[in-house]
Amino acid sequence: MKAKHDIEANDEMRDEYDFASMKGGVRGKYAKAFNHTATTVLLDSDVAEIFPDSQSVNEALRTLARALRKGNDNAQQ
Repeated sequence: MKAKHDIEANDEMRDEYDFASMKGGVRGKYAKAFNHTATTVLLDSDVAEIFPDSQSVNEALRTLARALRKGNDNAQQ
């Protein structure tokens, strides 16, 4: 992990990034939709070792959800 002073030293916008000359950009255009469709969670380090990316986490949770639904369906019969 970088020290805070290393990050601050490189915290300047490069000259080639001239956002003032860009046309049509809207700040936060998709922010509202993202807030309704995504959830951020913090995994403990031992869990993150097993599930290194969002795809693996989602697959595991979907498998668990199917198993729970199947268990509830069997209990109701």
